[in-house]
Amino acid sequence: MVIMRPLAVLRHDLPASLVVFLVAVPLSLGIALASGAPVAAGLVAAVVGGVVAGSLGGSALQVSGPAAGLTVVMAETIQTFGWAVTCAITVAAGALQVLLGLSRIARAALAISPAIVHGMLAGIGVTIVLGQLHVILGGKAQSSALENIAELPGQIVAHHDSAAIIGLLTIAILLIWPRLPKAVKRVPGPLAAIATATVLSVVTGMTLPRVELPGDLLNVHLVPQLPEGGWGAFALAVVTIALIASVESLLSAVAVDRLHTGPRANLDRELVGQGAANMLSGALGGLPVTGVIVRSSTNVAAGAKSRLSAVLHGVWVLVFVVLLAGLIQSIPLAALAGLLVHVGAKLVNPGHLKTVLAHGDLPVYLVTLGGVVVFDLLTGVLAGIGLALVLMLRRTLWSGIHVEREGDDWRVVVEGVLTFLSVPRLSKVLGAVPAEAAVRLELVVDYLDHAAFESLTTWQQAHERAGGTVDVDEVGHPWFGEGKAGRPTRSRLAASRAVPRWLAPWSEWQAAESTGGIPAQQTRRGATEFHRRAAPLLRDTLSGLADGQRPRTLFITCGDSRIVPNLITTSGPGDLFTIRNIGNLVPPEQADPSMNASIEYAVGVLGVAEIVVCGHSGCGAMAALADGPPPGPLAVWLRHAEPSAHRTGSATIDGGVPEREGDRLALHNVLQQLEHLRQYPAVAAAESAGNLQLTGMYFAVGTAQVYLFDAAERTFRPAGAPVPVPGA
Repeated sequence: MVIMRPLAVLRHDLPASLVVFLVAVPLSLGIALASGAPVAAGLVAAVVGGVVAGSLGGSALQVSGPAAGLTVVMAETIQTFGWAVTCAITVAAGALQVLLGLSRIARAALAISPAIVHGMLAGIGVTIVLGQLHVILGGKAQSSALENIAELPGQIVAHHDSAAIIGLLTIAILLIWPRLPKAVKRVPGPLAAIATATVLSVVTGMTLPRVELPGDLLNVHLVPQLPEGGWGAFALAVVTIALIASVESLLSAVAVDRLHTGPRANLDRELVGQGAANMLSGALGGLPVTGVIVRSSTNVAAGAKSRLSAVLHGVWVLVFVVLLAGLIQSIPLAALAGLLVHVGAKLVNPGHLKTVLAHGDLPVYLVTLGGVVVFDLLTGVLAGIGLALVLMLRRTLWSGIHVEREGDDWRVVVEGVLTFLSVPRLSKVLGAVPAEAAVRLELVVDYLDHAAFESLTTWQQAHERAGGTVDVDEVGHPWFGEGKAGRPTRSRLAASRAVPRWLAPWSEWQAAESTGGIPAQQTRRGATEFHRRAAPLLRDTLSGLADGQRPRTLFITCGDSRIVPNLITTSGPGDLFTIRNIGNLVPPEQADPSMNASIEYAVGVLGVAEIVVCGHSGCGAMAALADGPPPGPLAVWLRHAEPSAHRTGSATIDGGVPEREGDRLALHNVLQQLEHLRQYPAVAAAESAGNLQLTGMYFAVGTAQVYLFDAAERTFRPAGAPVPVPGA
C-alpha cells in the first residue's frame, strides 16, 4: 500500500505534466519575445519555475514560470538597465520575496482591491496587444503603448507580408479551438496554433523572422551584473518586480485553491518558493518567475494530484529545449505574437468588468488600467491604490446622514462610521433643523469618534437651550450614551455586542424618559421601529404569504411573556401555527372547543408535519398546580393539568432532575399533553400514517437552553446534542 499510493499519484501527475508542458513552451517563448529578453530566458524561467517553485512552494497544484503580467515592467527594466543588470535585479527581487515570506506577511497582499488587480491585468493585456499587433503586421513594437497607438494606423494601411498571414492564422486557430470536438481539444490550443503556423511557414518556404537560440543552451554562464551607478533606480526596480511577482503569485494561488478540493495553499511558503526560484532564474539568465493562472488551471483540469506535476513539467521543458532546439528555431515570431495578442486580449475580462461595476469600483479599475497603459505598471497600481483610498475616505466622509420631517417633528438619521471626517456634513444637516423643533436623533453607527461625539453633544445642548427637544435613539452599541455617561468606548473591539431590537425586550432599547413607562407608547414605538427597519426586510417574504399560509409546525406553548416561539426555533412568518394558553395545556378531546378547532384546522386543513408542545422553567401555572390554585377561573382551567400531577416516575433533563417542583411538573406536563394529543382522531390518524411527528420541548429561561424529548432515552436532551447510538 505504501508503494501503490505514489504510483497512483504519478498516474495522474504524469499526463497532467505533459499537458502543462505543451502549453508552457509557446507561452514562455512569447513572453520572452514581448519582454525584449533573450528567447532562451523564457525557457530558463519555465524550467526553474516548474522545478524549484513547484518543489518549494506552498501551493501543491500551482504551476510557475514567466508570466504575461510582468512583460511591461520587464521591457522597461531591460531597456533601462540592460539584460545583465536586469538578471541581477531578478536575483535581488527573489531574495526580497524570500524575506517577505519568512516574515509571514504574505496574506497582506490579499488586502489589495480586486478592482486594482483586474485593472492591472487588463492594462497589461492592452499593452501586450498594442505592441504585438505591430509584429503581426510585419513591423516592430515601439517602446511605449502611446507610441504603439500612434504608429498603428500607418502599420495597418502599410504593405503586409507573410508575417501577417501567420499571425492572423494563429489567432484564428486559438479562437475556434474551444468550439472544436472534445477529442480534438485534448491537444492544447496554443500548441496546435504554433505548430500549425510553423509547419505552414516551413512547407511554403516563407521568409520571415524566427526564434533565435544560443548555439549551446547547456553552456550556462552567470549572467547577473551589478550596475555601476543609479542604485536608487536599481532598488526601485527590485522592489517593483518583487511586489508585482508576489501579488500575482499569491492571487493565482488563491484562485487555484478554488479549483480543487485538495490541501489549501500556504501563502508564506509559496512566497519563499517563488523567491528561491527567482534567485536561481536570474542567476541562470532567466526571466522572473510567478505563479501563472493559465498553466495552473490547465494543471488542475488535466487531473494533477500533487506538486509532482509542476516539477515534471519543468523537466519536460528542459528535455525539449536540449533535444529539439532546432525545432524551436523554426517557430515564426509572428506566430508567437499572435499567441500573445490572444493572451493579452483574454486579460481584459468582461466578467471582471461587470463585477467591478456592480461593486462601484469602476473608477479604480479604469484608473489602474489607464495608468498601466499610459505610464507603467507600478504607476498604474499606485494610482489605483491611491484612488481606492480616496474613495474609502469619501465613503467614510459621506456617512448616511439625512433629515426627514414628520409633521411638526424632525427625524435625523445617522448611519455607518461617524468620525471627524463626517463632522462638516453632520453640522450642515443638523443646522437645517429649526431651533425649537422636537427632534428624534437616530444613531445607527458602527463607530463614533471623539470629534463626532463632541459635535453631537454641542448641538444637542444648544438645541435644547433654544427651546427644542432632542430624543436620542441608538440602534446597536450605545456609543453616544456611553460617552455622555463618562464611559466613552475607545474602539470597536471594546464595544459590547448589542442584541438586535427584534430580539431584545422593550426595556433594553426604549428609553424610559421618552415613553414615560406607558405601555401604549411602548407598543407604538415598537410598531414604528418595525415599520422603519424590519418591514422592508420582510416585505418580500410576507408578499409571498399574502394569499395563504402553509406552516409546517403546530406550536403549542404557554402564554408566558418570556417564551417567544419564533425566537427559540429561529423561524419566521409562515413557519409556525401557534396556540398559546396558560400552562401549554391540550385538554382531552371534546373538552375545549377552541383547542378542538385549532388542532382540526392545523392537521386537517393546513397539513402540518409536526406538533410541538413546549413547556418552560419557572412556569406560574405549574407552580400554582403544585401548590393548589386558589378558587376561580385559573383553578377551573388547571383541572386539565391534573393528569400531569398524577404521573409517576421521574422526568429528567439530560439525565438530571430539576430542583424545583414546578419545573419537574412542567416536564411531566409536556409528556402528558403529548398523550392527550394522540387522543384526537385527526392526530392519531396522521401519526400512524407517518405524516405527523409529535415533539416534546422544554425551554430553560435562565440559561436560554432548548431541550428536546428523546423517546429512546426517556429524557430531555439539549437541542443539537448528539443522539446516543444504541449499544455504543
